[in-house]
Amino acid sequence: MNKSILNTVVQNFIDDNLNEDLVKLTMKGSPFSNVSIQEIVIQIQGRLKAKSKLPTWFKTKDIYYPPKLHIEQTSSEATAQYKSELVRGDTLADLTGGFGVDTLYFSKQFKETSHFEINNELSKIVSHNFSILSPKIRCYIDDGINAIKNKKFDVIFVDPSRRNETKGKVFYLSDCLPNVVIHLDYLLKHCTTLMIKTSPMLDISAGLKELRHVYQIHIVAVKNEVKELIWLIEKGRESNVNLVTVNILESDNEVFEAPLNLNSDINYSLPKKFLFEPNAAIMKSGLFETLCLKFPVEKIAPSSHLFTSDNLIDFPGRRFEITKVIPYAKAEVKKALLGIKANISTRNFPETVSRLKTKWKIKDGGDLYLFFTTDSNNNKFVLFCRKV
Repeated sequence: MNKSILNTVVQNFIDDNLNEDLVKLTMKGSPFSNVSIQEIVIQIQGRLKAKSKLPTWFKTKDIYYPPKLHIEQTSSEATAQYKSELVRGDTLADLTGGFGVDTLYFSKQFKETSHFEINNELSKIVSHNFSILSPKIRCYIDDGINAIKNKKFDVIFVDPSRRNETKGKVFYLSDCLPNVVIHLDYLLKHCTTLMIKTSPMLDISAGLKELRHVYQIHIVAVKNEVKELIWLIEKGRESNVNLVTVNILESDNEVFEAPLNLNSDINYSLPKKFLFEPNAAIMKSGLFETLCLKFPVEKIAPSSHLFTSDNLIDFPGRRFEITKVIPYAKAEVKKALLGIKANISTRNFPETVSRLKTKWKIKDGGDLYLFFTTDSNNNKFVLFCRKV
């Protein structure tokens, strides 16, 4: 960590060049003898990444940024705040601290928060930033797993790295670093609640096979893109797992939850007046039958994951009014679709969106939404919709 970067004249230079072409800026070289142009570029890249993802860091003076990979891998502030509200207590340890976004938000809920980071340089950077953002966080340059052997916390948080030195990018928990599967009993000896953050690509059933004592899984999406899975574990919990889906939006959060193994009969229906498409978090959860229990809707087909009703209702996802339905037959489709402008989606349909666009010369955009899907009798059709 080069503290000369924090000099006012260097910080001003970084601010003045945020929108410059970094290749051209690099070729010009650094105007400072004690700060290289490469170090300046790292700070510019960090600030640009932080502008939308980490606004608190971006707006705070004298923040020091690590190489951009550390910022790309960290949580956004929106997901960090959500996680921080799931647990309570006096003491929390973040064993895989990284750039410290999650740690900062946890510190707002806990009296004592510890940040463990094995990367010496990154830990020093984070310690400096916390001295500005939250002085009460304690930073340790250490392997978090080993560092807690003589300690006990109310909550331990672990975000295992999905990049294994020998296997490259991985998705199974047992392939991540640290391996929380083999360390599970050890970790539970040192906390009351264990929180694990995993990749959104992790299959939930596969994760449940690897872990024990899971009582809640949160599927967290931001603006309809699933960002992470949060696993809450307490020793002795053997009851049914509760699935919570959240889609974090600018105005409000769409939250839906249900027991994982809740089974029910489901009714299927041809398209009615309105169409409902579950948000990405619910799509990841697979809680489709439960939607029919909790909302007055019917499913169009077992594998289509689209719902319909004669009434417009509040629903955790997108809502549409169906203006027309046509069978997917050449004559009808050619007459109705050729050359029009629309937003296309497919659900349980044999052709891809790109293939359909090319085949029928459909242009992107506009207020028309087309859903190509299949009903419970295996009939293919197109739904013409407008968003409501």
